[in-house]
Amino acid sequence: MEKYDVAVIGGGPAGITLAKMLGNRKRTAIIRPEEHSMIYCAMPYAIEGLIEEKKTLKRDSLVTDAGAELIKKTVTSVDYNSKVVCFSDSSQIAYEKLVIATGATPFIPPVQGRELKGVTGFKTENDLKRINALIDSGLRKMVIVGAGAIGIELALAINARGVEVELVEMGDAVLPNLLDREMTEPLFAELIKAGIKIHLEAKVIELHGKTSVEQVMMDNGDVIHFDSSDNCTEERGNVIYGLVVFTTGMTPSVSLVTDSEMLVGKDGIIVNERMETNIPDVLAVGDCAQFKSGITGEIVSGKLATNAVPMAKIVGFNLIGQDRTYPGFFNGAATKVGQYFAGGTGYSESAARRAGIETVTGHSEVTTQFPIMPEAKKLRTKLIVESDSHRLIGAQIVSGEPVTGRIDLLTFAIQNKATVEELSKLSYSAQPYQSFYPAANGIVLAVEDILGKIADCP
Repeated sequence: MEKYDVAVIGGGPAGITLAKMLGNRKRTAIIRPEEHSMIYCAMPYAIEGLIEEKKTLKRDSLVTDAGAELIKKTVTSVDYNSKVVCFSDSSQIAYEKLVIATGATPFIPPVQGRELKGVTGFKTENDLKRINALIDSGLRKMVIVGAGAIGIELALAINARGVEVELVEMGDAVLPNLLDREMTEPLFAELIKAGIKIHLEAKVIELHGKTSVEQVMMDNGDVIHFDSSDNCTEERGNVIYGLVVFTTGMTPSVSLVTDSEMLVGKDGIIVNERMETNIPDVLAVGDCAQFKSGITGEIVSGKLATNAVPMAKIVGFNLIGQDRTYPGFFNGAATKVGQYFAGGTGYSESAARRAGIETVTGHSEVTTQFPIMPEAKKLRTKLIVESDSHRLIGAQIVSGEPVTGRIDLLTFAIQNKATVEELSKLSYSAQPYQSFYPAANGIVLAVEDILGKIADCP
């Protein structure tokens, strides 16, 4: 039986990160059942036709060139006492350290009719190929449930292919986990302008049909009908009237540990700050692991590749003799909606309210270039500050130009518990093609808005 210093179950961002860190230092195996590892966030753009399908597939050489061994097999069980991984072909390997990085799968709510043909999630290479094939064979209409970043990006991609799209969201605004409602207004307008019909404050409660989904029932009494059979397409001989895609969140993939003594919480495998589980020599990282907010210390969801990678780095550094700990999720994220770029980090005002945190907020609106420049676009910023401590706990930006640089700066401020008083001293640069006037900065203006409100408080 082959034995490895480190065996990683999962070939996504966390697994590839560990291969790069450990491949030339320890005998490392990266195990995945899929033929390819996917660039998930690029999948909508492959459907839209902006990139080829094959460009969403990561190269196996990312693992093998790093010195790690890639094992393309399905793990059926793990003997945590004997430190043995068992595969579906009855072969086995042994390990010294095991890292579980099995990710998460799309959550499809337990609504009546979920088993009908034409109901799917959106995460895998098969999902991508299936949707493209259905569109190519004449798909006329799609219902997307969940108006988060992936749901919106998919809706716009499908719409660009000439398919009618209806978007259903339980919240009172699009991007409810990223932005507060007032920040989403131009994005909502952009979706409507594109021809996408949006149902807000609506929950899918039933899917009706004989063999394929034909009607989508919502709790507000509205019903979405797919076209009659003369407008349908076919998939492997089965009639598909339309497609319902759930983008309502992710469920941690923890089937390998359900019959073990490993502690599992609502959001995944429970780990400490070193990503260690309660079973010796077994660690867990990425979407399959449950962890806390880096702001409040409370358990929050953080199913992002940008969290999986630093979690994996904690494991990698510790396995080569360093002593690192993970501070928690800050959940900086971004998306693009038509002509707008949007991003958020930390807690939104609404999420802070739900968590019982009293806040003060500040807004600013500047332009991405000097206003006198011909290509200047609006840049709106919102900052969320904890009332008592004055520390920044959240930020949101909507702009006509990319926002990730500013979001990352604000995440760094949140990580370092910066107060608005400290942020008011931010030293910034200016240039006509790259910023607003030297006399002002969007972040500093939002800070000054907050400071004015704090000063006015009795």
